[in-house]
Amino acid sequence: MPYFMGNPMPGFRVPEPHDTLAPPLPDADPLHRMGVLYRHLADRVEGLEHPVSYAGDCVSSIGMLAGLQRREVHPMLIWFDAHGDFNTPQTSPSGFPGGMPLAMLTGRGDQTIVDAVGLIPLPDERVILVDARSLDPGEGEAVAASAITHTTVEDLIHHVPPRAPLHVHLDGDVVDPADMPAMNYPAADGPSLEMVRTSLARLAGTGRVVAFSVSSWNPALPGADVAAEAMLSLAASFIAEQ
Repeated sequence: MPYFMGNPMPGFRVPEPHDTLAPPLPDADPLHRMGVLYRHLADRVEGLEHPVSYAGDCVSSIGMLAGLQRREVHPMLIWFDAHGDFNTPQTSPSGFPGGMPLAMLTGRGDQTIVDAVGLIPLPDERVILVDARSLDPGEGEAVAASAITHTTVEDLIHHVPPRAPLHVHLDGDVVDPADMPAMNYPAADGPSLEMVRTSLARLAGTGRVVAFSVSSWNPALPGADVAAEAMLSLAASFIAEQ
């Protein structure tokens, strides 16, 4: 889904074969455009056994989860991100919706997109936030007050429950910018590409990953080719399952 906040963002180099979802969108505000866009994603995911999604933002994960729920699949969500994405309009310094999807899908903040795709919000206990080394002050307080598990890439494997199906969501900025350039919102001092790749391979090795979604690099930024190769290497374990 080559979109960022409901606007076209072409140029992704993604695995073959793939389908590109580009439905007609209304002339509306970003939240309502994304509601329509990710409802189409939910429709597509509903008919797939092990969906893999590339998109320009993390909000797309709401459509992924809605599609899984339509098939009566209720996974644990493992969210790799340098940021918490746990802001609401009340805590966000900028009001940017791209910093809010994890809050949205747990029933917090604006529910326009959640309602549009028909998502049943996830209980906090079914979310593992991995890394999130860059949190806004109010956002950090909200994460700490929640029942979400917040852990590191190194310690993740100790928090994954033994039997639950897993939806793995990866924002490329979780990787240190030295290994993953062309990020819209880079955050220094992150885990290496190899460390994240090893963690993802361990998750794939459980045999319980039912969906994998990616918030990708920006093809218009310097280093986009390097980022594309890096992301393909991270997705390889899940593509191999197709």
